[in-house]
Amino acid sequence: MTKEQHFSGVGVASGIAIGKAYVRESGSVDVPERRITKKQIKAEQERLGGAVSLARRQIRRLQSRIAAKTDAAAEELGFLLDAYLQMLQDSRLVRGAKTRIAEHQINAEAAVNAEVADIAEVFQAMDDSYIAGRIDDIREVGNRLQRNLTKTPGKQFSAIPRGGIVVAEQLTPADTAQLDPERVAGAATMLGSAEGHTAIMARALGLPTVLGAASLMEGIKTGDDIIVDGMSGRVIVNPSAKTIQAYERRRAEHIKGTRRLDRLRNLPAVTRDDTQVTLQANVELPIEMNMVIHSGAEGIGLLRSEFMFMNRETIPTEDEQVASLKSVIDVMGKRPVTIRTLDVGAEKPVAALLEGIESEAVSNLGLRGIRLSLAQPDVLETQFRAILRAANSGPVRILLPMVSTVSEVRRAREILKKAATKLRRRGIALPDTLPPIGVMIEVPGAALAADSIAQVSDFLAIGSNDLTMYTLAIDRGNEHVAHLFDPLHPGVLRLIQFATGAALRARIPISICGEMAGDPRYSALLLGMGIRELSMAPSNIPRVKKRIREMDMAAANHRAGIIMDQIDSGRIAMLLDDFNALA
Repeated sequence: MTKEQHFSGVGVASGIAIGKAYVRESGSVDVPERRITKKQIKAEQERLGGAVSLARRQIRRLQSRIAAKTDAAAEELGFLLDAYLQMLQDSRLVRGAKTRIAEHQINAEAAVNAEVADIAEVFQAMDDSYIAGRIDDIREVGNRLQRNLTKTPGKQFSAIPRGGIVVAEQLTPADTAQLDPERVAGAATMLGSAEGHTAIMARALGLPTVLGAASLMEGIKTGDDIIVDGMSGRVIVNPSAKTIQAYERRRAEHIKGTRRLDRLRNLPAVTRDDTQVTLQANVELPIEMNMVIHSGAEGIGLLRSEFMFMNRETIPTEDEQVASLKSVIDVMGKRPVTIRTLDVGAEKPVAALLEGIESEAVSNLGLRGIRLSLAQPDVLETQFRAILRAANSGPVRILLPMVSTVSEVRRAREILKKAATKLRRRGIALPDTLPPIGVMIEVPGAALAADSIAQVSDFLAIGSNDLTMYTLAIDRGNEHVAHLFDPLHPGVLRLIQFATGAALRARIPISICGEMAGDPRYSALLLGMGIRELSMAPSNIPRVKKRIREMDMAAANHRAGIIMDQIDSGRIAMLLDDFNALA
């Protein structure tokens, strides 16, 4: 009898899949490095150019095949293919590979490998997990070039048996978009991250998926029984009959629980003693809009505008940004959409953003967020003009990231007024009043100066992830200190409390849009501290709503008061968990 094997990864799309494995062999190409002579450099560069041209034609053919489809996955795949075409223009990847061929006198395949590895190292070193997740897209383009250079055919999906579970070293977003949830039960891979486009695509399809399960391919073959737990991030190969029975019960309970939560979709998030709470969604890509609507979100509390700037060499035009923003705003109708201005860290997705700026100046503790935008006011003004034009389609708010001083908010307001003046001169209609401008409280200094910042802001939004990271000086990507990341640390809670108090004193709205907002464990504490707006991943809204509807606000206020008198995070956790257990 084959032994049961367990693999741990990252659960990126909830649900439990039980079925037969369909192993998809790696589509990557193993290419040795070889030296070339100076006379061969030009020919090798031309060979790379031919592979790039072929890749462009391949992607355009794929675009043509999906053009007639109207589902969300096809729409998002079209967006990704446009990004791939941008990367196949005169991008860092292509330029860098050509330069390596000449300077290191190596073959084109080795040059592409080296350039992809170099970009990956920079991306993975970043604190911004969203941008770091884009390396999957770089690898996909690099693999396509390698296949063309070596004339290796791509590994296509053959007929997957109904109820099968796809197992692969890696799935690209294009691969994932082609999985039919009516036929495929789930997916598991050795590589991938929760922030990559593959994960977002899997969530949009509602396909139980685990990524990053190391050594998975070594312990499985097609036809093996397999369980994929997209909630815990666990993959079980050749499970025993007892394990299968246990997971079948868990799957049935999950399905039943999901149906119960679905019934809450159109009900208000209101406590038992009639305190109203607003639940909104965080959105990274337009493909998530179906999930946003299905979740019953009352608006979008955080639309990350980086998706418009990713994987391209040129800054998106005003018209391109308007079209992208309208694709989200139109879906929301009269529900508000809060658009965060560009927030990228150390490695810029658009080379033009660095024009006139030394690369050393750009880092997570250097030029980032509003600092970079104010250093490139033309870029910020273009983004503001796009937001103002898109605001004609529905209610919009503007959120400024990484603010630390009042002067940054004032300068942004001046640029917004300038953008509005230019649009009016062009005869473009604008909303009667300009969109509200809010500030992300994610820097400890901003939290401590929240009273001042609130005086120049229309609303505040606490980014609990970055606020915790910067307060505790902890990089969650560093395995040696990741366990110290604790949003219940007294220092973090004091900053949240101070920022909340400042907003309440200024009589402006305040929300929280980090991971704390989407975890029902923290709901009572956040509400007890005075927060009435929570923004989270769409899939978390029903669970948080359920917790709120079970809650007594007076009791939550009392427990929050007790918690805020504590000095030990362990004691805080115990008091919070005890309160939740009484619900």
